[in-house]
Amino acid sequence: MTGKEKLAAALKLIDDAHAQDPKKIEVNGKQQPYELHYSQKMSEYLEMRHPSAPDTLRLAIRAQHLRRWEIPRDSYAMTKVGYHAWRTYLKKRQADMCSQICIDCGYSEDDALRVAHLIRKEDLKKDEETQTLEDVACLVFLDDQFEEFEKQHDEEKIVRILQKTWGKMSEKGHELALSLPMSERCKDLVSKALAGG
Repeated sequence: MTGKEKLAAALKLIDDAHAQDPKKIEVNGKQQPYELHYSQKMSEYLEMRHPSAPDTLRLAIRAQHLRRWEIPRDSYAMTKVGYHAWRTYLKKRQADMCSQICIDCGYSEDDALRVAHLIRKEDLKKDEETQTLEDVACLVFLDDQFEEFEKQHDEEKIVRILQKTWGKMSEKGHELALSLPMSERCKDLVSKALAGG
């Protein structure tokens, strides 16, 4: 298989898995599995953040939530420790599954290990590609989930979360975030967060 064929085959397997997500959302008047929508948004933002990204980063970005719905949040204790344990387990599981997809599609073991490293978000702040993945995840949150999220929490908590999100991002990520279309309410919350609450 050529490089393009390998990438297409791996992306198809990832998308086929996302398409099994039982949670549906409406996008442009059509029902779509949530994780398929999410992964496509991740790829869209990668194009803005790093259009010349290598296959390994493209695959890690697309597989960020691979089969995540199979391990619901409430399968772990509903505490901060439980949340972190859940996230840690998901990252390892998603990394292992995607790395196997890479091998099955003809990628080298080194490439598969690199994809797994990125999905686990290792060496954040030191590894430029891991940082890119984090930027993209934050941008998708701000673009696609923030308006709904802010309706469910009080302002103090939202401002704190925005500050944490901002702290995870690079300068390039900040530039893209500030160019996102947002409601006046969301813009106001971002301004408060950046002004220190």
